[in-house]
Amino acid sequence: MTTMLKAQYSERGPVPQNVIEAVPFARPVLTQGQALVAVLAAPINPSDVLTLTGQYGMLPPLPAVGGSEGVGRVIELGPDTQGPAVGQTVLLPVGAGTWATHVVVPAARLIPLPNEADPKQLAMLTVNPPTASLLLSDFANLQPGDWVIQNGANSGVGSYVVQLAKLRGLRTVNVVRRESAVTGVQAQGGEVVLVDGDDLAERVKAATGGAAIKLGIDAVGGTASMRLAASLAEGATIVNYGALSGEPCILSPRELVFQDITLRGFWLARWFRTTPQPQQFALLTELAGLIAVGKLSTPIQATYDVAQIKEAVAAAAASERQGKILITPSHA
Repeated sequence: MTTMLKAQYSERGPVPQNVIEAVPFARPVLTQGQALVAVLAAPINPSDVLTLTGQYGMLPPLPAVGGSEGVGRVIELGPDTQGPAVGQTVLLPVGAGTWATHVVVPAARLIPLPNEADPKQLAMLTVNPPTASLLLSDFANLQPGDWVIQNGANSGVGSYVVQLAKLRGLRTVNVVRRESAVTGVQAQGGEVVLVDGDDLAERVKAATGGAAIKLGIDAVGGTASMRLAASLAEGATIVNYGALSGEPCILSPRELVFQDITLRGFWLARWFRTTPQPQQFALLTELAGLIAVGKLSTPIQATYDVAQIKEAVAAAAASERQGKILITPSHA
């Protein structure tokens, strides 16, 4: 019989891999409405690492199982339970504790996915693709041909912003923090890729022919927010969704007062809490379709079994990566 493992933590601390470990558990007995799902793949996102260190904006009660998203295959339904058929690939609910060989979830919350699609790419559907899609659609009235500027462009969200923008006819200026990240963003389809610096606004103007950029997408915070805002057109919006610098967003009166730049924030967890489920399902189904046909993807650096959770978290927390870290449980 397959050994069932889950990556559990009972405390939080500054070194994320030190607080989590793989522990065995017995096969659960299902009740009505439940489904047992074998996890096929689950990513380690920056928010997952921050949850382990206690720095994320929403923390689960302890003890907890790591992992906020992933995909699996239904292997059993509870008595008198309607849901996706046994053998169906499904999207797991947000926050289901997906760093495990198996999870028990409400069958009604499972979203069927194409069985033939790559489960590793589908595993990253719930967080980064909808974040990128909503950042592009909800904060500015963009038309085909318009420019968007983002920093953190080599991140998971950044790669989806590039791809979705291209599918929507938008053009992107992509800012990274190191020269070694330029090639990867270009390979994803980034039209303009620049290394951040004090003269960013001047280089953006030269690269775009002085185009009026309506939207800036900020993953970094600190003075990087100001440099991004300085590259925007008068009356534009900068939306922050992360703080890779570890610092609060900084904007000067020049941007806020004289350029009338608006600074807003976006948190996907809030969107999931406040958006009707049919609307959530519609967006996720649309994005899953794009992933299934290869129009959306993101680089994967390495995969780890649940038993290797400490090594996996350490790799995900490393500052220089060339792709995502995924948990791909063994079911042998």
